[in-house]
Order: sequence, then structure tokens, then C-alpha cells
Amino acid sequence: MTDTDQTEDEHSKPIGEMGASETATGPTRAGFVALIGEPNAGKSTLLNRMVGAKVSIVTHKVQTTRTRIRGVTMAGNTQIVFVDTPGLFRPRRRLDRAMVAAAWGGAADADVIVLLVEAHRGLTDGTAAIIDTMRDRIPQGQPVALAINKIDRVKAEVLLALAQKMNEAFPFAETFMISAEKGYGVDKLRDWLASQLPLGPWFYPEDQIADLPMRMIASEVTREKLTLRLHEELPYQLTVETEKWEDRADGSTRIDQLIYVARDGHKGILLGKGGETIKSISTAARAEIAEFIGRPVHLFLQVKVRPNWQEEAERYSEMGLDFKDGN
Repeated sequence: MTDTDQTEDEHSKPIGEMGASETATGPTRAGFVALIGEPNAGKSTLLNRMVGAKVSIVTHKVQTTRTRIRGVTMAGNTQIVFVDTPGLFRPRRRLDRAMVAAAWGGAADADVIVLLVEAHRGLTDGTAAIIDTMRDRIPQGQPVALAINKIDRVKAEVLLALAQKMNEAFPFAETFMISAEKGYGVDKLRDWLASQLPLGPWFYPEDQIADLPMRMIASEVTREKLTLRLHEELPYQLTVETEKWEDRADGSTRIDQLIYVARDGHKGILLGKGGETIKSISTAARAEIAEFIGRPVHLFLQVKVRPNWQEEAERYSEMGLDFKDGN
């Protein structure tokens, strides 16, 4: 849902403006890197680590990333645009199918792919299915790197055995041992990715870190706080949209957001006794949004029951997904 009286402004556009860099010395490179893997493999954590700022939801719950979030980072004269895709899993609902389609679309369009696996889980059935699909969907010659994540959870001999098993299953261009959370091995992965990208001008200004509209980032922040606070199933039955954004003369920003839930019972859970739950979520989201945009924020949340929101094309557009991909 959008405010029809509001004209499109800078808060409806990506942060910064697209264009080639004019300040780089020497030849420049730029390209897209898709991060793929099972839900909770650490893609969002790796994206945030690479970018140096929080641009993607990170929670302990699976399937929290819904859109192909792009984070931008520099490695010398190379601009790396990361596509943090939704986790790949066996879809059941329309929203699931649209998320999986977005993930594979992001992978196929990228210059380089990084498959993340969790060291302590190894070659799971889910990862094996991803590898099988890569053989069919990934263009021949497209570099695919393996990043074994959370290496601090297992012993060295287990890591080596997993690396060998994975490379027997698929011809990875390179294998990296990393901890996205702690930063181990991330610089080495970044440098290799930079070396694989084509020569060409940068897509974004040097100081830009994401190409999501700020309105969508604000919605994602609130959705993260909802996901962290609420019980297992409810986060997948709701969505958040930024309805209004007003920069005020006093230097603060007012943000009005709608939270759509599928059932009346969900609304009661979300509000909590005396509104306690929604107040705590609003406080946490407001603080993080304010830190991100660098100005005081007044955040107003409204909960609405829309039983069929997952069947409404407009909701998918707000999430950056294609409604038709859910068929």
C-alpha cells in the first residue's frame, strides 16, 4: 500500500545515484556477485560483513531474506555488487515460489556465484539439490566459488574432508574457509571476487552501500525486529510496508508503516498485552533506522488484518518480487 498523495522523492529511490565513477585511478572493474545457499547458511551475515554495514536481515529463523538485496563494496579499484538472495529451499506457498525464483534469477544474472554451506552441517540434502540445480541453471563458464562458513564450529580435518567432498560433487573455481560472523577469511574471498569481475565503470558512487530504497530498508528493519520477537510461524505470515516518509524541518523524520497479518489472532499476538509487544518492536526498529539514516526518527506502526495478502500482486511489488513467479 502506498500513499497516493506522495510524490516520488529520494526516499523512493536507491541510496545514491547510478553512474560510473570518475575519481578512480587506473582501470576499474565492476560486477555482480550472487550469494546462494540454504536458509540460514550465513548469506546475510556475509553480505553485511563485506559491505561493512547492516543492509540485510540477520536472524536465527530461516527464510527471512525475501528480496534480492544488493550491497555494494569496494576492493581497490573494483566495485563488487552483492546480491543476497533468498535461501534456496523446497517452496510450498506462492511467496515461497516467488522467493526461490528470485534467488535463481539473481544467480543466473551474476558474474560470479558464491555457494555458502555451513561447516557443521556439511553436504546436506538441500545443498545437494542446489548443486543439481546449478548444473541446469547456471550458464557454462560462470565462476562458482565455494565458501564453507562457520569454520570455528568444527575441527580442521572435518573442514578438509568437507571441502574434498564438495569439490567432488561440483567443479568449484575456488574454495574458501570463512566465518562471516567473525570475519575470518572474508578479505581473501573479497579479493578473489574482485579479480574475477570484468573491466568497466562502477555502477554506483564510491560511498554507496546499498541500492534498496530507504523506505524498503526501513520496512526490512521493522520486519527483522518482528521476526526476532515473535514465535516460530508468525513472522512468515506478515509483511511490513512503509506507507509514508516525511523529513521534517526540525531535522527529524516521521515514518508510518503498515504491518499486514493474515489472521485476527496474529494481530493480538503482535500487539501484546496493553500494546507492550508492538511498543518494544517499535522502539528497537526506530533506534536502528535512526542510526542508519543519521537523524532522529518518529516511527508509527499500524497493524492490519489482510487474510489474503500473500495472494495480492501489490504486496509482492513492495517486496521487490515478481507475483507471476509464485505460480
